Amino acid sequence: MKLIPRSLLMLLAAILLAGCPQPREDKGLSETLLEYETFVRWAQWDAASTFIAPEYQEQHPITRLELERLRLFRVTQYLVRSSTPVDNGEGLLQMVEIRMFNKNQARERTINDEQYWKYNQQSKRWLLHSGLPDPTQGR
Repeated sequence: MKLIPRSLLMLLAAILLAGCPQPREDKGLSETLLEYETFVRWAQWDAASTFIAPEYQEQHPITRLELERLRLFRVTQYLVRSSTPVDNGEGLLQMVEIRMFNKNQARERTINDEQYWKYNQQSKRWLLHSGLPDPTQGR
């Protein structure tokens, strides 16, 4: 069996990646995702809600009940399962598994949070178009 040289494999990987649409990085997508993750991990729901697109919030306002429900939980794990650029790099679909511990019931639940991030040309930043995690849909 003939082995392929490492340099050839690296070149092929670079060619394949170049053909895939890459997300925009103006406001730093990775920086935005990390900031959001940090706020969720520390259950800073008011700060996390500042990442939600205003037009999404108009159609899906965050209620006081939703925020109070989220405050019942402590996040014990935030694990990105998949991250896929969409809309020619102007959007990102991310699947995140979040484990949340209910402080009142002393029970942990796992939710799958499907996040849709979209780059906003006016504000030059990435905004969330899918809302905060929903702890009622967990298992």
